Amino acid sequence: MKLKSSVVLAAAAMILPLAAMAQNVAIVNGKAVPKARLTTLLQQAARAGQPVPPEMESRARDEVVLREIYAQEAEKRGVAASAEFKAQMELARQSVLIRELFADFQKKNPPSEADAKAEYDRVKAQQSGTEYRARHILVEKEDDAKRLIAEIKGGAKFEDVAKKNSKDPGSAENGGDLDFAKPDTYVPEFGKAMMALKKGEMTAEPVKSQFGWHIIRLEDTREAQFPAFEDVKAQLMQRASQVKLQAYQDQLRKAAKTDYKFSQE
Repeated sequence: MKLKSSVVLAAAAMILPLAAMAQNVAIVNGKAVPKARLTTLLQQAARAGQPVPPEMESRARDEVVLREIYAQEAEKRGVAASAEFKAQMELARQSVLIRELFADFQKKNPPSEADAKAEYDRVKAQQSGTEYRARHILVEKEDDAKRLIAEIKGGAKFEDVAKKNSKDPGSAENGGDLDFAKPDTYVPEFGKAMMALKKGEMTAEPVKSQFGWHIIRLEDTREAQFPAFEDVKAQLMQRASQVKLQAYQDQLRKAAKTDYKFSQE
């Protein structure tokens, strides 16, 4: 009977360290590195949108053990007692609290599909209308613009003249092509002159703007293109979530009693 008890005790003595190790990543200088730290580190990576493959878990294990080694040395040297450390720890504590507060709010207040659809309809209404596809040549002087207009009227290709002379680096290489856009995308002088043209028509006189002198040719027009709701639903749901969070943040700020005057008020 005594022999059996001794065997049981010996087995228990072997199992207990194994059970402890199952809860810890390692023991550093007699101090346990709990597995919860590894889990938290991996969760933070996942929250940030990083993939968490098996090899990353191995690197994360190295990281938590190295952190414990370095942290123990910092404690030994009295770093934790410094005023600077305490100030940084308070900022870190606030950052974690705030992050968890906002994460909890978003979890408990998810956006609805109706929210996303309302945002979709709002943006779609703003972007409806006619889009214009134009080419332009931008030069610094009015005389240069007039000379180039004469060249084009004399038979030179607009695209070739744009590539050679336009000061607009974004479109010159494409023969001055600006692709389809709404008129309000451009400065008012440009948009107004472009809208007055017929397809294939070029401005008879240079158009002045803050950037210089433009020669504009209208290529085509079309009704504004807009993606289907399902194609942008995920982005809209994310945006709706951010809008809810911003409203919550504003609510907390306005409800707080403080003598501080915010710069944006």
